[in-house]
Amino acid sequence: MRNSADTRRSGLPLQPRAAAIALLSVAVVLVLVFLGSSGLQWFDAALAGYLIGVLMAVFAVVYRYLVWLQRPPTAMLNRRGWESFRRRGRLARNVGGLVGLATTNLLAQGFIRRRATSRWAAHQLVFWGCALAAVVTFPLTFGWLHFESVGQDGSEYRAYLFGVGTSSFQATSAVGFLVFHLLNVAAFLVIAGVLIFLYRRMRDPGALAVERSGDFLALAGLFAVSVTGLFLTASTLWLEGRFYSFLTNLHALTVILGLLYIPFGKLFHIFQRPANLGVHYYRSDGETGDQQACRRCEEPYASSRQIADLCEVLGQVGFDYGDGTGGIFQQICPSCRRKMVTVAQAARVGGFG
Repeated sequence: MRNSADTRRSGLPLQPRAAAIALLSVAVVLVLVFLGSSGLQWFDAALAGYLIGVLMAVFAVVYRYLVWLQRPPTAMLNRRGWESFRRRGRLARNVGGLVGLATTNLLAQGFIRRRATSRWAAHQLVFWGCALAAVVTFPLTFGWLHFESVGQDGSEYRAYLFGVGTSSFQATSAVGFLVFHLLNVAAFLVIAGVLIFLYRRMRDPGALAVERSGDFLALAGLFAVSVTGLFLTASTLWLEGRFYSFLTNLHALTVILGLLYIPFGKLFHIFQRPANLGVHYYRSDGETGDQQACRRCEEPYASSRQIADLCEVLGQVGFDYGDGTGGIFQQICPSCRRKMVTVAQAARVGGFG
């Protein structure tokens, strides 16, 4: 094996194009905030810190995502995924199946359920809890959503979206209770998911074997945001507002730090995962094309295009795997590779006997 990459390089240079698009994305968000809040009329200045955190996160997420797309493996899969999706004669069917594929892979996350039910339940709780919190928090932060009392007694409220009045509800009704406590519901969902994750990681030997410090950091961040949010409700309902100012700042700090962590931590896979849909089309397209035959046993084991793409990417990143006979290791099926490794190890120790 030969690695020609410069391992002494300590960092990557700034990508001007990615930075420009990231700045443009921040500008778009600011314009949407201005327009959606009726010229900042309904923008709450007390939420300015949250908005700054969102803008910083938007810049970092867009920049990192664009740089990630430039990596040779990602760029290859991205290009092949779009080519397979737009393939002549299959575009209409691919478009029709996209909704179902997104539902099963992104929303229902069936691929996780096939691995372990508890793991799937934890992902679902955290996913829907975060999604619910985002649906409520971002419109409120941007000034897109606000509530006004109807009449003088304050018993009825009307929701306004982008300055347009929608339905009204009684504050003391079940609907009112649910509307005003949606973030609490989201917090309980996330906390339940985090606890399942922690329980599994402390008791599952397989999970412990691949545990990384960043995994616990992501769970700690989600837990901190949820708990500090519930503290605000507890202060309002049961403590007569005591410590509310401190708890507000504490919650804001956890949220802003969480937003800034997303582009640099494990939670960045939220944005990477949708790109995996292209892999489905790439794999399906390859199954109907020419198949690569193993150089050793001559049995097909993968699509020819996939193996050719793999060899091309390995060359781009500076790796060259030879099979010892002048051929390419990727042109040998997994079964034969295991046999070759076994034979090599046996020869190394003086034979099987």
